[in-house]
Amino acid sequence: MDITVGSTLKRTMTVGDEHLASRVGSGGLDVFATPSMIAFMEGTALQVAQEFLPETSSTVGTLVNVKHVKASPLGATITCEATITEVDGRRLVYDVKAFDDHGLIGEGIHERFVVDCAKFMAKIAK
Repeated sequence: MDITVGSTLKRTMTVGDEHLASRVGSGGLDVFATPSMIAFMEGTALQVAQEFLPETSSTVGTLVNVKHVKASPLGATITCEATITEVDGRRLVYDVKAFDDHGLIGEGIHERFVVDCAKFMAKIAK
């Protein structure tokens, strides 16, 4: 496993009804929900590392420490950027940022661990 520090991925999405705070239960207003922003950040980070891994491996999120600094309305275009800043064995640390058309809306640190998919799933209580 040779994951490169500095590897970055940018993805975009449009805020839909399913991403609103009023719909996901994190607030009462029709704005981009913090849990939706975090899920987008995690998904972007997942994809950055996946290109370095065999098909039998993936990463799982273990830490999210982000600030949601600005609200975005329904229909806004959100861009997320995830950059690998540290590789410590199976532990990956990312710098994550999200922007809308008016600037930064969220930023922070995200941590993931590389796992063997079959072994990981075998440990899950059934």
